Amino acid sequence: MLRDLAQADWPKRAGLAALTAALGADNIRWVGGAVRDSLLAQPVRDVDCATLLTPDVVIDRCREAGIRTVPTGIDHGTVTAILKDGPVEITTLRRDVTTDGRRATIAFAGDWREDAARRDFTINALYAHPQTLAIDDYFGGRDDLAARRVRFIGDARERIAEDHLRILRYYRFQARFGAELDAAAEEACTALAHTLKGLSRERIAAELLALLALPDPHATLARMRAGGVLGVILPEACAAQLAALARLIAAEAGQGFTPDPVRRLAALLPPSPDVAEAVAARLRLSKAQRNRLVSAAERTANDCENPRALAYRLSPALAIDRLLLLGADAQGLADWAVPELPLKGGQIVARGVSAGPAVARILRIVEQRWVAEGFPGSERIEEMLAEALAEASLQR
Repeated sequence: MLRDLAQADWPKRAGLAALTAALGADNIRWVGGAVRDSLLAQPVRDVDCATLLTPDVVIDRCREAGIRTVPTGIDHGTVTAILKDGPVEITTLRRDVTTDGRRATIAFAGDWREDAARRDFTINALYAHPQTLAIDDYFGGRDDLAARRVRFIGDARERIAEDHLRILRYYRFQARFGAELDAAAEEACTALAHTLKGLSRERIAAELLALLALPDPHATLARMRAGGVLGVILPEACAAQLAALARLIAAEAGQGFTPDPVRRLAALLPPSPDVAEAVAARLRLSKAQRNRLVSAAERTANDCENPRALAYRLSPALAIDRLLLLGADAQGLADWAVPELPLKGGQIVARGVSAGPAVARILRIVEQRWVAEGFPGSERIEEMLAEALAEASLQR
């Protein structure tokens, strides 16, 4: 059963009331994720607003009301209002004039249903009046939401032809909300999987990582592979890698780690640094994401022997990635702070060693023993230093 929208907290925000007063209650509707997630009693992060007003009028009215705006997507009719309780994207009602599967040429519209018709899924085309919270549902979105069914608005193939990324969005939404599969959507996504090749790598990466961040996307990814979709965007993900992902998901859940999309992407790749580098480049991942992916690909069974030594050498985050991918216990690193070696080069010089390579060599020897022994305190460090100095003296 869906929740009454009046039970949600966000419609009561002072900022939204101020925005409603500025633009006029009958000129705007809350739309999309905030309405959908509230009906499911799920947390709401962003609030989006659809309006009959053109962007210039929105900007003028907000200015008169003392509300700052940013033209974040002015070419597509979107202005962001900066409110004290969070930004709100305000988009003028639109209709598509032409589309090529990657981008659309739009025209402003004056009809709520026409705007709804250009959206992707029925569950995303729910419009709530800002004061009464009455919902306009033009395509059966509430029934689909209650049935946990993700269904394209109108003809699935036509919606995908307008924007090929909707294939990946379908799988992500289905993994998040779905229980009952929609046959038309499944057929259209598999039939048009090849069209994903024309999309920018950044858009594909964003959707793939968003899917991987969900609690348990394994079944969805397996279905994508069976339908030939996963092979288009990530051909490296064979059956063995999907099995590795399943094990990783279980390890994360069993050890209390938050699902991590980059770690899960690493599970979908063979443990090869070269492959990780290639995929990171192809998906235009950030430098930090690339480094994590490559580090994970360099994992070996020896990493499990001394988890804290591994974390000291790499970082706790990278060590956790490797341990979870190897099926090892990583819980000991969850809140572990990397210690600092309580020995400086000056202390070695003070013991009679000339500054230079000899100091660095002794420091390195002591550090290696300190790590191997589990990071003992200063007293043991002094003993280790004395031992290293004695050994160095014997070698002269």
